[in-house]
Amino acid sequence: MFEKFCPRAVAHTLTEIEPSFLTERGIRGLILDLDNTLVEWNTKFYGQGVRNWLQQARKEGLELCILSNSTAKRVRNITNELNIPGLGRAGKPWGRSFRKAMEVLGTAPSQTAVLGDQLLTDVYGGNRLGIFTVLLIPLSQKELPTTRCVRKIERWLLDYFRARGMLKGVV
Repeated sequence: MFEKFCPRAVAHTLTEIEPSFLTERGIRGLILDLDNTLVEWNTKFYGQGVRNWLQQARKEGLELCILSNSTAKRVRNITNELNIPGLGRAGKPWGRSFRKAMEVLGTAPSQTAVLGDQLLTDVYGGNRLGIFTVLLIPLSQKELPTTRCVRKIERWLLDYFRARGMLKGVV
């Protein structure tokens, strides 16, 4: 009943995922969420580990695109610094934004993965299109008030998936 909200894999952080875990599954392109996935919410600071991971992913042959519901200006500031294409004001979970990101990546849904911290935007949006989804634990508990409310639904869904053995780790 709630399968569209269930991620294909779960990891604590982006850097916990070996890019080979994705390429071995035929993944060629990554749609990356921004806030609480690459950087803490409402900050522009990412660790050297994130930068190293992005470089490693590129060396593995993965194309990268940031897809965020944050402002276009905020996304542009970070994507310019990381030299990664990005789309702001995406309107996740609606399919149009994911399709546009796949167009940027040059990939089909079966060759694409979404890595993000929210079930109701990143995971649901990716799953609806048949994209491989990876849920990451949010980097920070600082969030918009609306996101904090949504987290209550997410916790209920995660408990539901856990009780049924539906959550799979990356490592």
